[in-house]
Amino acid sequence: MSTTIAPLTPERWADFEDLFGKQGACYGCWCTHFRLAPAERRASDKERNKDLIKARIEAGPPPGLLAFEDGKAVGWMQVGPRADVPEWNNQGRGSAPIDPADAGDPNVWAISCFFIRVKARGRGVTHRLVEGGIAFARENGARLLEACPIDLSRDSRSIGLFVGSSRVFEKAGFKRLVERKPGRPLMRLVL
Repeated sequence: MSTTIAPLTPERWADFEDLFGKQGACYGCWCTHFRLAPAERRASDKERNKDLIKARIEAGPPPGLLAFEDGKAVGWMQVGPRADVPEWNNQGRGSAPIDPADAGDPNVWAISCFFIRVKARGRGVTHRLVEGGIAFARENGARLLEACPIDLSRDSRSIGLFVGSSRVFEKAGFKRLVERKPGRPLMRLVL
């Protein structure tokens, strides 16, 4: 099956909304987890999260990429400057930058989240999103692209895979920098 990758622009909101479903994927997160401080996350709900990500998409630039098969969105990957996902930079996280200055550097990017439609899992959609993310980051001036995936999961339906699998990133050429939390390496691709 052919997969195409496209930036999430306001014109593709309906595709994103269809992919995430009524609940907003991952218990109503709407891919806001790394955008909100913990207190804000606790005070939020799926409707506020949806409004937040919709406003972010409308404001631009695209906060990530959609994967399409036969015209239907089957996958999502959040990718962009580290500064766009402030909680990903939190010093208590495994994803914290090696150099604190990287958190605000517009040329240091992060792949922070994935969501793949259940029926599309196990078909390489994540690999294609990462390939598209590398190209998207290069086209937009990124010099470094980082990820903090998970080493092991029970299966392709594991909720922990919202950060991606380290095997996918290794295959794409990312190198391990540090492992602050067991099984969660911070990985980097120099662009």
